[in-house]
Amino acid sequence: MSPLAFVFGLATMVSTLAGGAVAIRLARYLSLVLSLTGGMVVAVALIDVLPEAMRNVGDPQRVGTFAAAGFVAFLIAEQAIVLHHRDDADQARAHRQVGALGASGLTIHSFFDGLAIGFAFQLGHKTGIIVAIAVIAHDFADGMNTVSFVLAQGNRRRDAVPWLIADAVAPLVGILVASLVEVSSTTLGELLAAYAGVFLYIGASDLLPRAHEHASRLGVALTCAGFAFIFLVVEAGV
Repeated sequence: MSPLAFVFGLATMVSTLAGGAVAIRLARYLSLVLSLTGGMVVAVALIDVLPEAMRNVGDPQRVGTFAAAGFVAFLIAEQAIVLHHRDDADQARAHRQVGALGASGLTIHSFFDGLAIGFAFQLGHKTGIIVAIAVIAHDFADGMNTVSFVLAQGNRRRDAVPWLIADAVAPLVGILVASLVEVSSTTLGELLAAYAGVFLYIGASDLLPRAHEHASRLGVALTCAGFAFIFLVVEAGV
């Protein structure tokens, strides 16, 4: 395992735990945080991950196909396990699978986040760091959602804590698994393309709509700041 990948894996764990803490205590500023992280996640897909995938695959049409597959696959997976956190409390309680099943689905998703980080570092530190930044950004929301799903079922806060911990540790497990698997640069590029589709779905369907439910100039500015930050990081050649 790359030591740097492990460090960023720890950062994803902290981000997830912080998101869980916000869900429990500090929901007041959540929309502003999601405005920034939503911009970062979409920018990573468009500015870095897709171009990197094209460089490794060498076929833009194939990259687009894998990105579309990633988008659709995550859409289907999310709906199949009732992972739509924009449901209000009454709707959430009506779904039997929300709660433990929703939290377990997010934990599996976090495992694949770790795989993405691990495989990205196999392509180089720059790509690994950029992908890790995107994962850290949206894992904050994952931690928040994990807690929210469990609480929405009427469970106590202490019932949500074990799921939050599992969700936080899952990326480290994914990074470890990725370090044990060797794949070609073309395959890595295809995997990155698919994950770009996932990033686009997460940002455009989950994070940004929730962040901008109510019009806010500051929210728009933070989303643009998220794009600008990723652009500057990529241009700096981390």
